[in-house]
Amino acid sequence: MLQKMVKIQVLGPKKDLHNVLDLLYARGTVHIEDASVPTAPGEISLKRMTAEQVGDIAIAHSKIGGILLTLPKSVYDEKAVAYSYSNLQAISHEDLLVKANSVINELETATKALAKEKSELELALINLGRYEKIIEKIRPLETSMPKLEGFEVTVLLIQKEFKDIIDIIRNTLTEITKRQFELLSAELDENTIAAVTIFNKRYSDQVHSYFFSQNVNEVRLPPEYLGKPFNEIFALIEKKKDQSTGEISKLNAELGKISSKWYIELTALHRILGERTDELSIFSKIGQTEYTFVLAGWIPKKSLRETRDALIDTFAGRVIVNELILTPDEMAEAPTFYDNPRFVKPFEFLMRVVSPAKSTEFDPSPVMAIFLPLFFGIMVGDMGYGLIILVFALIMKWKFADRDWLQHLMNILIIGAIWTIFFGWLYGEILGDMGEHMGWIEPQTLFGVSWNRIDAMVPFLILSVAIGVFHVILGLVLGIVNSYTEMSCKRHVDKAKKHICEKTGMIIVIIGLILVIAGMVLALPAALVTTGAILVIVAIPLIFIGGGAFGMFEIMGTVSNILSYSRIMAIGMASVILAAVANKLGGMMEVALVGVIIAVLLHTLNLVLAMFSPFLHSLRLHLVEFDSKFYEGGGKMYKPFKKENGEKPT
Repeated sequence: MLQKMVKIQVLGPKKDLHNVLDLLYARGTVHIEDASVPTAPGEISLKRMTAEQVGDIAIAHSKIGGILLTLPKSVYDEKAVAYSYSNLQAISHEDLLVKANSVINELETATKALAKEKSELELALINLGRYEKIIEKIRPLETSMPKLEGFEVTVLLIQKEFKDIIDIIRNTLTEITKRQFELLSAELDENTIAAVTIFNKRYSDQVHSYFFSQNVNEVRLPPEYLGKPFNEIFALIEKKKDQSTGEISKLNAELGKISSKWYIELTALHRILGERTDELSIFSKIGQTEYTFVLAGWIPKKSLRETRDALIDTFAGRVIVNELILTPDEMAEAPTFYDNPRFVKPFEFLMRVVSPAKSTEFDPSPVMAIFLPLFFGIMVGDMGYGLIILVFALIMKWKFADRDWLQHLMNILIIGAIWTIFFGWLYGEILGDMGEHMGWIEPQTLFGVSWNRIDAMVPFLILSVAIGVFHVILGLVLGIVNSYTEMSCKRHVDKAKKHICEKTGMIIVIIGLILVIAGMVLALPAALVTTGAILVIVAIPLIFIGGGAFGMFEIMGTVSNILSYSRIMAIGMASVILAAVANKLGGMMEVALVGVIIAVLLHTLNLVLAMFSPFLHSLRLHLVEFDSKFYEGGGKMYKPFKKENGEKPT
């Protein structure tokens, strides 16, 4: 069901604004709207709060986050963080900012310097490994390389498909260096060629400029490695790697020492500053005068008293909460707040996905929670399938506990599986007719009918259409209730009156047609047939007044909607026939194993169809045949100003 919403204004001195936001954020009951827009003609427009008034909370939050990223994660007790967080929560906005800046001033410079030095050493290690790999690959070329002083060595990495560029480079270097160079090449791996170039240092700038212009991947050995044998270079690299690794270990120890001392407080600070940043994101919606702030929003009526008392008690009467008196038209703009029992929540999720209800509409979720799984159970109606679907849904809930949408769908499937097991008992079905053949179960007799679905096709069809009649009439009744509610809005009075006439006429037509058809088929007294005909004649003017000429066509649409419920019988019959075929084909096989495999495959196909088709058709009966009689949707969801806690559906 939808909760009644009221609109409020919160007024108080500007100095208390941050603490008021803290309290409202913690309680999470107010859906905040723009307070600078007048709610009634003649009201004074308020100035908006500006970004400059937010302060440095977002900057402090970012800097604390940066410090945390530079520190190794320390092992800590969440209770210790919660304790530190509660202490920080108790201080004012200004004091929190002072505290954060104090920590930043003490740690930011030191941690940045240590992190930068560590990063440079780690990059140097990566480069050393790269040099080592390249030199290892080109070592066979060492005997061919000239050992001349005053020459520079560089390595070019070229993809094999571009190997022709080596000749172009050789020709260009001939011109640049006046033949004072050597170029040797070898495969580095299956995709890359390493080209070693040795050239006179006096041409260094021109050569490197050329390589850069050609977008060639150039690896230049450090100056201390030039002119040395490869064995000596390897020794220098290993020595440098050991030195860098040792220095990194020292830096990690220093960062670890800082982390062990500060990590708990930094984590708590980062958490609360993040929340304050979220709070301040709504500043542009807050109105102000020179000394006062004004905050406007919607709140569930059941939460108003508790929130108002908390504000009055916390701020000793300095902050006032006014409940605004709104016209019905203004109330129609209230956000939609679903507040249903746990078993309705999955169906509420479906309605939110389709289109949220308007705040003044009847919430179809509770009705869907009753009928959708009921329709599913009537259609599938097999104890074996029901148990398998139930186990499947429970496994999926356990395996994908972090997928909210899947949790909701599996909850719907679980409720549907329970109804499936019940109707499987009623029909006497376990994996089709296997249960009956094995003597485990037999169809039950109810209202003088044995509910074996294959033998009771006509009663099953009558039951399906009867469900359709009840469901559609219920939708029309809810449509009348919605229209009566809309009559309180002046701009909707005429429209609401027409809807009431049209929907009342539709109900009378349905009842009249039932009496006429039942009287003719069952040879009931002529008075009933006459009464039915009179009801149809009386209803036509009501429908014409409400819907005009189009309303007359709507009569056929409504009858068609009712007949659509015959799919409950048709889909159920298809399922039980396929299950029976699976059992019969399996039993006809001379090799038992082959028969079992065929039966299992067909039952698996039927089970997959049973999970999807009945669900989709049950959903369609609600969204098209039922909801169309009263539901418009298009509401805006209630989004209270609060921390997202990530609760999972149950």
